[in-house]
Amino acid sequence: MLILFWLSVFIIVYSYFGYPLVLFLLSLVSKRKVEKDPGYTPYVTLIITVHNEQKRVLMKIQNTLELDYPKDRLEVIFASDYSSDKTDEIIKEYEQEGIQLVRSPHRGGKEFAQKCALEKSHGEVIVFTDVATILEKEALQKIVANFSDKTIGCVSSEDRFIDEQGKVSGEGAYVRYEMWLRSLESKVNSVVGLSGSFFAARKEICVNWATNIPSDFNTLLNCIKAGYRGISDPDSMGIYTNIKDQNKEFDRKVRTITRGLSAFMKNVELLNPFQYGIFSWQLFSHKLMRWFVPWFLVLALFTNVFLAVKNAFYSLMLAIQVVCYFLAAAGRVSANGSVLLKIPFYFIQVNHAIAVAWIKYIKGERFVTWSPSNR
Repeated sequence: MLILFWLSVFIIVYSYFGYPLVLFLLSLVSKRKVEKDPGYTPYVTLIITVHNEQKRVLMKIQNTLELDYPKDRLEVIFASDYSSDKTDEIIKEYEQEGIQLVRSPHRGGKEFAQKCALEKSHGEVIVFTDVATILEKEALQKIVANFSDKTIGCVSSEDRFIDEQGKVSGEGAYVRYEMWLRSLESKVNSVVGLSGSFFAARKEICVNWATNIPSDFNTLLNCIKAGYRGISDPDSMGIYTNIKDQNKEFDRKVRTITRGLSAFMKNVELLNPFQYGIFSWQLFSHKLMRWFVPWFLVLALFTNVFLAVKNAFYSLMLAIQVVCYFLAAAGRVSANGSVLLKIPFYFIQVNHAIAVAWIKYIKGERFVTWSPSNR
């Protein structure tokens, strides 16, 4: 019981604090800089995936038309996943403005719609985003400028998660932690994941496009296999608002993680450090260890109950665990709780979603199609 308890504690702490600490120390010794040319303007294809977005697509079209990038170097494609509302009709009204519509022949999911758009694309660099993400005027130029560095294969934006009043919410704090972690990974070697709401890749990375696993994670893995690295660019921001229905947000997390597990299992060879070096350690630490945390949370609580019977120190450890779960529960029922409540809540929610995703993956459930989140 003692060994199992401390093994659980080690894995939990390492996943969220130990791994970033090692990255930080490595960044002090070896820092990989990006040779970024702000004036670099390759031909770009911007792919925006939509499905039944008639309420928001006009706002996205207007946001896209306001982007500051040479119009003769930009191709804009809205990839409609067989929308059944007026989304496609609204997009077609802007064809004279340079907006193209590529409609999937059937409902095949986000990645299938992206593949249909890729087959029509001509850009040297492909940029992916969605309707819910608002881009700043210079966002496209900033994210594309990174590709002047020949070692860069893909680039992730940094998420800015805000509420309706423009304030960072509880999950925003959690997202900020992830963005900080990505910045460390970029300095040391490569990020291990991309923001699906806004990312870019060289066209050659986007060949043999998989339609049954998440495009953001798969693009990063293909980038590593091709000998490039992926980075997170703090100057390129994807701005999006709170999910209004937290139950649907939980379902989104489960879907995303389940698909991430599928992508990981199909690329386990990337765990070979003799071939992929430090990235193998990063992939193991950031993804696999993180996905194991919910099971070790359960194990830590279970073993702690037995140890607390005979030892005051372990009684204190058990009390700390109980308080953390109590704060998480309080954060769940509190609509406007403090960070003290929200962070434990989102931590438990994320790990709950991971556990559910594992169960669904083991049962053979897969997610291909999606419905836009209500923000």
